[in-house]
Amino acid sequence: MLPADNHVHTEWSYDTSHEASMARSCEQALAIGLPAIAFTEHLEFTAGGEGDAISGVATDARWWSRIKPLDVTGYLAAVEECRQRFPGLRVLSGVEAGEAHLFAASAGAIVRGQAFDRVLGSVHAVPYKGRLVAADALFGSMPDHDVMGHYFAEVLRLIEDSDLFEVLAHLDFPRRYWPKGAHLFVEEDFEEEYRWVLRALARSGRVLEINTKSPLASVAMVQWWRAEGGTAVSFGSDAHLPQRVGDRFKLAVDVVEAAGFRAGRDPYDFWRM
Repeated sequence: MLPADNHVHTEWSYDTSHEASMARSCEQALAIGLPAIAFTEHLEFTAGGEGDAISGVATDARWWSRIKPLDVTGYLAAVEECRQRFPGLRVLSGVEAGEAHLFAASAGAIVRGQAFDRVLGSVHAVPYKGRLVAADALFGSMPDHDVMGHYFAEVLRLIEDSDLFEVLAHLDFPRRYWPKGAHLFVEEDFEEEYRWVLRALARSGRVLEINTKSPLASVAMVQWWRAEGGTAVSFGSDAHLPQRVGDRFKLAVDVVEAAGFRAGRDPYDFWRM
């Protein structure tokens, strides 16, 4: 059996198209044999509030003008409707909390006010020269290798400064935007930085996501996670369209199993050592 897809976006996330659909995502999950699906809609903020570390820092309009607040009430009602409509599928609620260490008070007010089944932590934007900018916008502003180093340092701060999330999503997010050409991205070139993040995540007792929208993690990288003390992984398609739910999960399972992780205690659990 394939694992649960613990990272899916629908019409309730600000960055999806008119084709996004929670109901059709459930249909896709059933069609390919997933035991469960978690709708982890974006929880992002355009400005810092009282108690947020980012308060007073300017934001880059190229990124932040797109963000819309999550309608938590409407979203949870849609989740409940899908639970009733698809009794053969476990439908989990959740959020992907972006930059939760910088928006601790704002994000915490929502996360701690709800009984979400899955809370992911992620970094999409980073402080740079006094502004909060999209991580991919750093390419061209500094050497490519330095972009990844700057990003990994911010992910490390997320892990150390936020206790809101259980699963770390797409730990190497800017890799998706690595400049094309002969200068290819090579995981081994960043092994030290990966291990910084993985060691801190393992010490916190949290879970590493195998994100199948990003360039898929290698067996070696998942072995670094294991070597640094990591004991559990979560699978996430990061789907923004129904047809991408569970995408490349068979390949991801092969990678994870080759690194020594196996299915959990039940079909809905994380995969563990």
